[in-house]
Amino acid sequence: MRERLLRWGVYVLIAVGFAVACGFLSNWQFSRSEEKNATIARVDANYDATPVALDDVLGAHDAFDAAADEWKQVELHGEYVSGESVAARNRVHEGTSTYEVLVPFRTDDGRVLIVNRGWVGAASGDEPEAIADPPAGEVTVVVRVRPGERLPSSGRSAPEGQVPTIHLPTIAASLDEPEAITSVYGELVSEDPAPATPLGGFDRPEEDAGMNLSYAIQWILFAVMGFVFIGYIIRTEIVKSREDRENAPVREKRRRSRDRDGDIEDELLDAR
Repeated sequence: MRERLLRWGVYVLIAVGFAVACGFLSNWQFSRSEEKNATIARVDANYDATPVALDDVLGAHDAFDAAADEWKQVELHGEYVSGESVAARNRVHEGTSTYEVLVPFRTDDGRVLIVNRGWVGAASGDEPEAIADPPAGEVTVVVRVRPGERLPSSGRSAPEGQVPTIHLPTIAASLDEPEAITSVYGELVSEDPAPATPLGGFDRPEEDAGMNLSYAIQWILFAVMGFVFIGYIIRTEIVKSREDRENAPVREKRRRSRDRDGDIEDELLDAR
């Protein structure tokens, strides 16, 4: 009996460990679902809102609250810094790999915001197609503000004049613009005057909550099923043990009967 209890204890520990793992995975899926829902709500609230001034989305030291202000439209007055553009590589648009064109924009108060003017296709190898110049002179632009991206975890780099991601400190350093804002960049909505050759535009983000909530519930069900399965195994062993105890007298009686029959046969053979 003691051996059986130890075995059942191991079964329960396995079920507990499995349930803990399922709990972590379920919690991660719930978090992902909440993040996606928050992103959808932020897009709905900000994407088509009336443009505001840059100061309305930047706090002290140009701090940017992406959770509240990402995708808000901002109106800027100033001019593009000519000859200072860089291309962000490996950006997917219309199902193909493209380059997004990042150009510094100096506002009337002297600050510099990196503006993502749009995208161009790949010419050949590691080079983008010819990039049209932005409008010269005084320009009014409307952008949607976005937080900068991280550097690639793989450490991959890019050829001169290109960047692997929209990592704003790296871009600001390559442009030699000490006043460049490194907490946020702008994704172009419109330019006035309009450029002679516009670049590829940006699509509205997809509002898809995904399957994370369903996956989270599935992991909870898996944890419950683990305990049900262990309970079934233990119950099966208990039932089998009870049946063995109940059938033991019958089996013993049959064995004794066979032994007596054998003894009688032996006596008859000896008598012959």
